[in-house]
Amino acid sequence: MDKILIVDDTPAVLQALSLLLEIHGYDVVTTTSPVEALQYANQLRVSLVIQDMNFTGDTTSGEEGKTLFYQLRELDPHLPVILITAWTDLEQAIELVKAGAVDYIAKPWDDQKLLNTIANLVALGKANQAKAKLLRQQSADDSTKSKASSVGLVYASAAMQRVVDMAVQVAKSDISVLITGANGSGKEKIAEVIQANSLIADKPFIKVNCGALPADLIEAELFGAEAGAYTGANKKRIGLFEAADGGTLFLDEIGNLPYSGQTKLLRVIQTGEFQRLGSVNTIKTNVRVISATNSNLLDAIASGHFREDLFYRLNVIELNVPPLSSRLDDIMPLVHHFLPNREISLSAENALKAHHWQGNVRELENSCKRVAVLKPTGVIEAIDFAFNQQMNIATPTRIAAQVNLISQTDGTSQANLASQTNTSKPATLEVSKEALEAAMRGEKGVIARVARQFGLSRQALYRRLDKYEIPY
Repeated sequence: MDKILIVDDTPAVLQALSLLLEIHGYDVVTTTSPVEALQYANQLRVSLVIQDMNFTGDTTSGEEGKTLFYQLRELDPHLPVILITAWTDLEQAIELVKAGAVDYIAKPWDDQKLLNTIANLVALGKANQAKAKLLRQQSADDSTKSKASSVGLVYASAAMQRVVDMAVQVAKSDISVLITGANGSGKEKIAEVIQANSLIADKPFIKVNCGALPADLIEAELFGAEAGAYTGANKKRIGLFEAADGGTLFLDEIGNLPYSGQTKLLRVIQTGEFQRLGSVNTIKTNVRVISATNSNLLDAIASGHFREDLFYRLNVIELNVPPLSSRLDDIMPLVHHFLPNREISLSAENALKAHHWQGNVRELENSCKRVAVLKPTGVIEAIDFAFNQQMNIATPTRIAAQVNLISQTDGTSQANLASQTNTSKPATLEVSKEALEAAMRGEKGVIARVARQFGLSRQALYRRLDKYEIPY
């Protein structure tokens, strides 16, 4: 049932409009308070608002209604708002209609005209929703969608659909694919889509994080080792290429593979042959290689950190996964996937879409997990995601609206919330060149361990290594 919000300071008006609309099958919510009106619009997702222009006795300027109107428009730019008043101001009416008000009606109103206006607006809203849904369905072939969802990939954006379409298309071949994109954007899921839709979907699909391979054990990890080949090798070890024979080997973070490992990898990709560490016998293998990186490999080639010949072997087809900030249509489907059966307020939805999501889907998932623990029940608001504490949040006007709304509902002072909003970010950790060199030696060049030691992200560590010209 379509929900209509009526805001007026006169109880008799609320009663008359409620009776009129309820008789015609509408679900009506009423309030005399603009603050409550914002709360209802935020949490109940109403289809239409009918609002007065004055809410204080002896006030006829319409400024209160004007303020409420703009707050509603900021909350949801597509929400139809009908303005109704006993004190018609032509100049103000023209301004608000230009700003998006669908009608400006004088009291007393014409019942039939009002009902016709409401019916048309509700029907238009439904038509727009149906059209948007149809466009989403047309942008994604159902069979392609099902193939992607079978591996747990959740998306609704046209940008991600293009990536999935190409992934499904190249899946039937045996050529090498390089998947590029920022950390947490979904590169591994795209690799799974390729595998699931390939002719070898029932064959092994082995994943390896190249950044986590110990530099001195890369050869043993990739190609295996005979017993006694190195200290601690008490029995024969099967390598990743041998384990993936007939299937697919997914090399994640390929840009972090040391140069020596790149050379060995190039040979097996070129010839399909390798030898276990400590053996002279050649093993033939048939493995499809899919690799992924968040690094710019062309820059790595230019700086001498990545082999150009290996790059062209891996990059027969490149699939670039856009960052989440470029796929706004994916945000809410992902939120509902991570927070099933939970209500999300409009202010929270706006804040989620406004956030940059530097950590992409992984950051969004972690934020949703945090909310699920800290607020297990009730409507989820923007403040529940703690954007003001840990993220680069939305516009100052949205912050002010949230502070005002929260202060009215839970008694928190605006000054206190504003001080939280302006909390400065922690200082960036500076690490000396000597400390980095010692850590790289101690961890044998394993980037993940060094980054963890200093509490840095991989990208931050790489920037410092490049700054001090420390090889990795």
